[in-house]
Amino acid sequence: MLRLRWESAVLLLGVGTLLAAKVNKHKPWIETSYHGVITENNDTVILDPPLVALDKDAPVPFAGEICAFKIHGQEMPFEAVVLNKTSGEGRLRAKSPIDCELQKEYTFIIQAYDCGAGPSGTNWKKSHKAVVHIQVKDVNEFAPTFKETSYKTTVTEGKIYDSILQVEAVDEDCSPQYSQICNYEIVTPDVPFAIDRNGNIRNTEKLNYDKQHEYEIMVTAFDCGQKRATEDVLVQVDIKPVCKPGWQDWNKRIEYKPGSGSIPLFPSIHLETCDGPVSSIQTTIELQTNYIGKGCDRETYSEKSLQKLCGASSGAIDLLPTPSPATNWTAGLLIDNNDMIFKFDGKQGAKIPDGIVPKNLTDQFTITMWMKHGPSPGLRAEKETILCNSDKTEMNRHHYALYVHNCRLVFLLRKDFDQADTFRPAEFHWKLDQICDKEWHYYVVNVEFPVVTLYMDGTTYEPYLVTNDWPIHPSHIAMQLTVGACWQGGEVAKPRFAQYFHGSLASLTIRPGKIESQKVISCLQACKEGLDINSLESLGQGIKYHFNPSQSVLVIEGDDIENINQALQKVSYINSRQFPTAGVRRLKVSSKVQCFGEDVCINIPDIEAYVMVFQANEPKITISGMDHFARPATQFESERGVTLLPDIRIVSTVTKVEHSVDFKENDGVHKPVVLEEMVHNLDFCDILVIGVELDPRQECLELDRKEHQGKHLDATNSTAGYSIYGVDTMRNYELVLRQVRYRNWHTFNIFDRKFRIKCSELNGRYTSNDFNLEVNILHNSNSNFMEHVNHMVIQPPFLQSIHHPEENINSIPGSVVPSVATIVIIICVSILVFIIALGIYRIRTSHQPSSTENEGSKENEMDWDDSALTITVNPMEKYEEPHHVEEESEEEEVEEEEDTTSDESGESEEEEEEEEIGNAGDKQNATRQEQLEWDDSTLPY
Repeated sequence: MLRLRWESAVLLLGVGTLLAAKVNKHKPWIETSYHGVITENNDTVILDPPLVALDKDAPVPFAGEICAFKIHGQEMPFEAVVLNKTSGEGRLRAKSPIDCELQKEYTFIIQAYDCGAGPSGTNWKKSHKAVVHIQVKDVNEFAPTFKETSYKTTVTEGKIYDSILQVEAVDEDCSPQYSQICNYEIVTPDVPFAIDRNGNIRNTEKLNYDKQHEYEIMVTAFDCGQKRATEDVLVQVDIKPVCKPGWQDWNKRIEYKPGSGSIPLFPSIHLETCDGPVSSIQTTIELQTNYIGKGCDRETYSEKSLQKLCGASSGAIDLLPTPSPATNWTAGLLIDNNDMIFKFDGKQGAKIPDGIVPKNLTDQFTITMWMKHGPSPGLRAEKETILCNSDKTEMNRHHYALYVHNCRLVFLLRKDFDQADTFRPAEFHWKLDQICDKEWHYYVVNVEFPVVTLYMDGTTYEPYLVTNDWPIHPSHIAMQLTVGACWQGGEVAKPRFAQYFHGSLASLTIRPGKIESQKVISCLQACKEGLDINSLESLGQGIKYHFNPSQSVLVIEGDDIENINQALQKVSYINSRQFPTAGVRRLKVSSKVQCFGEDVCINIPDIEAYVMVFQANEPKITISGMDHFARPATQFESERGVTLLPDIRIVSTVTKVEHSVDFKENDGVHKPVVLEEMVHNLDFCDILVIGVELDPRQECLELDRKEHQGKHLDATNSTAGYSIYGVDTMRNYELVLRQVRYRNWHTFNIFDRKFRIKCSELNGRYTSNDFNLEVNILHNSNSNFMEHVNHMVIQPPFLQSIHHPEENINSIPGSVVPSVATIVIIICVSILVFIIALGIYRIRTSHQPSSTENEGSKENEMDWDDSALTITVNPMEKYEEPHHVEEESEEEEVEEEEDTTSDESGESEEEEEEEEIGNAGDKQNATRQEQLEWDDSTLPY
């Protein structure tokens, strides 16, 4: 049975083989070529078209199925596998990692095999040969590296190079995308170099050897896949100096000590032209001081003082004075750093009180001012009023005005209507660049109707346009004078300011009735500092020079370099102020060089330097003199009154720091040295009343006008005191102050007056000490019993004469030299008082044995031994020390005075009286302490 089954199987197999051989009639079919891509380090190949084999024997098993793909080639790193026998789908993959850097592409032959006639794979058929071309896709695995570890080159300064040097980096990747360098970059910041895509380095500006000798910059590279180089490379660029045109051997900082006079700015300077064919040179030296005060270091005196110094006509009215109780209309204005400069921000104006300026100006008057003004704000420029006189109410007529409009200065003058009903010049226009350059300029408008002339910084300018108008019809409307804006009294619901000014003004004055001369105008705008040339005679041939009016700009021209060098070495800075404003003054030197046949052939760099002005040693102004005296009431009531300051002394001292001679011995310590009597000017001295102001009905301070004539001084008087002002010497101030007198023609209710004297230099920049003076008025009506005794013995004329024994007799009005009879009477009275006092003394000593303790303190209350006379004045009571006042009654005070008298011998008193008469002329040289009539050691101030 088993044998039958086996034989049946063999028979069937044989039959199947015969059938299969008959079925496997066709070869497999594939494409003739394939293109594949494989990413390096990956095993999958992407073929186009996909690897698929077809067999027409399908669906016959084995014959219609694909069993293999075979690759023909030597050691190809690929293999082909069958994914599905039935569909014939296959895949091409790498047997090992593919490296693009080793081989970028592969080409080989592939064939497909079917499964043959049966399961054993016999009698298989193979397809035709197909070409497979595979490209390896690169991965950006390598970074760029530079071929050199560093680069170095040298360039010449002052040139712009297209390429200084070239750096080069490489990349080991295989593909153009990752193997090529697409960009170079300079890593070091803020260097004057740039690099292009090819690695060429160039300079972006001219290199300067003096500024930097060499540059070290770091450069990196990027491939086209934006992978950066692993290490940056160092590029060193050395700068080689060349001969460069310019000024040599000059210092950027020049130091100036006050009082040094004129100092050279560039004593060793010379011009280097590098052998260029120079035909002419023009050099401009500019001293920049527009930020100091009014544009330079001018004296900061008041406008009135400056006008008096320059010899200007009297009668100038200051419309912008320093705020004070008497000039309070400027109190609300903005004040610049200097209290005589006012800033107007387009929101403020000031009304000038009535009576300050005459209502009707004559055909001759002058307006002066310092002005700093820039372009008008806003798109539509409006009038900016400097000075305006308009109707106060009802109407809005402008009688005269000075204003700025579109960088033009306009002066309006409308004359009042008179018999001549004709057109008259009314508006005068000047167009100047300086009006809007934001710099200080000095303007003077001289009016000689119908001619109006403008002076700007001392130079004359005629109006470019004059407009005529009808005169104004008369009216009884009051007028309002304003500064910084114009008063609009009519045409509006509420009167207000309009046409505000934007800028800074100073020293705005108006002088009715007179015009100023060119000489005075030049003096008023003159600057105290500027440029100068030492030894003009030694300037070389062919040298031309020109100063601007303020001597802040100097232009030198010449055709010889050596002469130009010598001329520039003589340029100096000068500051004639005794106390200049400390700080920096900038200097700028610009040059133009012309060569033969060319306009400008050599470029000379500008010089930027500065003058450092040191702080001056500040003076200490000290006022001294007799600070306390007493006089009889009759002298105060006399026609001349009493001289207040007969011996006033004004001294200025300064402390200078000097170096020690031996620095090693003194360790470089500075020794201060005080110099007495420093000579400089004063600009005002005030005598102020302390306490209740003067009552003009009964008292005043007086000074004869002849005392300050011939000097640069003026004086003003008020109930608050007396002011003397003007720039003059301390000696002249002393002479005038010594003539100030105090009068009081009703002294019955006043016993003393106190005054305070204070002086100033540079408008309050330096002030003196407060010198206090007390004046006592001695009345004959003060009563005590000793006073009655004196009235019986001594007549008033003698009493008046002996109240001033130590003063210079010739200096006191009404003083009388005591006669022999007077001396005899005094001796008699002294003996009488001595006897009375002796009796009282003996009584008191029995009750008050300690009374002698107080005698010493009372003994020095008088300057001379006539205490029998001095008791006639009761105000002496208040000069006693406080503890005496508290412990003793009024009777005890009288007794103490008598005791003091009893201790003094009559003989010594007589001798002293004779000495005083004989030496009256010698008393002129006595010290201030000897001139005092009373001991003021116990007086409080």
